[in-house]
Amino acid sequence: MRQLIDKPYLYFLLAIPLFLVIGLWHGDDVLDVGLYDTYYVASFWDLAILACILFGIMGLGYALMKEAVRKQLNRLIWIHVGFTFGGILLVWILSGFYRTDIMEYKFNNYLSAVISVLVLLILLVQFIFPINIVYGLTRAKSK
Repeated sequence: MRQLIDKPYLYFLLAIPLFLVIGLWHGDDVLDVGLYDTYYVASFWDLAILACILFGIMGLGYALMKEAVRKQLNRLIWIHVGFTFGGILLVWILSGFYRTDIMEYKFNNYLSAVISVLVLLILLVQFIFPINIVYGLTRAKSK
């Protein structure tokens, strides 16, 4: 687990090929999310490319901080990496329980709410990354 703190960029950079494979696997399949009376539709390929760009930026940020010998807060690294990957995994597992054959099933409504809250939490946790980068840049160099 010490490697998570020492090299968090490895997790983000190694996830990029995984997202590309998932995006290619699903091809032109679409993800549609209905919120109230609005449907948001995106293809899995577009989502995979977006995730690769974001994970590349985060991996590069962590790698540059390591190269510049800037110390970041370990708790923030744990929270950011843990909630990002744990949340994505949890959303992926919960989405497998979604029932498309029975659309009026109340379980789908509750599951959609839980998945929406998880996705919102994952998005909010991403603000920890720039906070930790700014903290590392303003702090004195570690030895």
